[in-house]
Amino acid sequence: MAMQSRGALLSSFEGTFGVSESLLGLVAPAGTVGFVVAILAVGMLAGRLDVRHVLVAGAATMALSLFAIAVAPVYALFLFALLVQGAAAGVFRAMDRPLLSHLYPDRRGRIFVLYALAWAVGAVVGPVVASAVLLVADWRAMYVFLALSIVPVIVAVLSLEPPSWDERPLEREALAPLLSSSGVRTTLLALALAGGIEGTIFTWLPYYAGTFLDRTTANLALSAFLLAYIPGRYAYAKLVDSVSYLRLSLVTTALSIPAFALAIGWTSVGMLAAIFCAGLLISSLFPLLSAYGVEIVPEYSGPMSALTTGAAYAGTAFVPFVVGVVAELTSIGVAMWIPVGLAVVLLVVIRAMPASADSAERATV
Repeated sequence: MAMQSRGALLSSFEGTFGVSESLLGLVAPAGTVGFVVAILAVGMLAGRLDVRHVLVAGAATMALSLFAIAVAPVYALFLFALLVQGAAAGVFRAMDRPLLSHLYPDRRGRIFVLYALAWAVGAVVGPVVASAVLLVADWRAMYVFLALSIVPVIVAVLSLEPPSWDERPLEREALAPLLSSSGVRTTLLALALAGGIEGTIFTWLPYYAGTFLDRTTANLALSAFLLAYIPGRYAYAKLVDSVSYLRLSLVTTALSIPAFALAIGWTSVGMLAAIFCAGLLISSLFPLLSAYGVEIVPEYSGPMSALTTGAAYAGTAFVPFVVGVVAELTSIGVAMWIPVGLAVVLLVVIRAMPASADSAERATV
């Protein structure tokens, strides 16, 4: 919710702080750079850390930073609070997916997709709640609500017994061989491209749609995109046990290219249908490619989850900034074609990924 509400509130940030499109493009990096650094740092040490302490620290810091975003008086402090909030989320996320990986080693792909489905539910609700808040209050009220929503998470983590897990500590000398694997390298590149596509849509779609639709409908364009993640990921959770990660990713990426092209080229309310189809297809990539990466080195679930998530969010941070610069130099309509080009490159990268690491593929041989 915290991440996906940004796109719906982008015009409000522009009005409050009076900044240009290129500076608005810093919203995504500010909220993501801290996340990437934190998830990499904590994830690499996952085998040496106490799960409960890490989860509580991440959740509590996230709540405090969301309050700070709500009261930030100037744009620089607003961006800094976003940076801290992203870092706190990264601390939490560095432990949750690796924990699931160890709890369900035989159903890792399915669990990762269901995990991503839970994320999608919150992501769908975020822009809808943001639009509702804007009808009755200032955008700052949204961040107060988000901060309060973290409190039950803190209470739950403190009250539950931490499960045991068999995470192997990553030694320094093992890092280079890990990163030298062709499967790991192509996985990280693919996730960076997928993150760039999603980050652009998350950040800029409501702003772009607002150039030809009313503000409420424009914000709902992002909701339509994210809403597709729920049935999409539910379907992929069913398919992942019988179809390989790479084969499924290849098909959905190929089909997403014309869907994105139609969504960007269709400047009317009909684009909502096209963007829904694009979301249905692209929603497969993060959980499937992440599971593929962890299957390569399951004993290092924490570091590998950190690397895959970090790669995806690095793309989420960098590409929207590029889109903002291109939009200022040309127009937002031109800049929104960047995700289509990235999808074409992604298709080539997935095709080049080694199938030997794909456990679902091995099961069918």
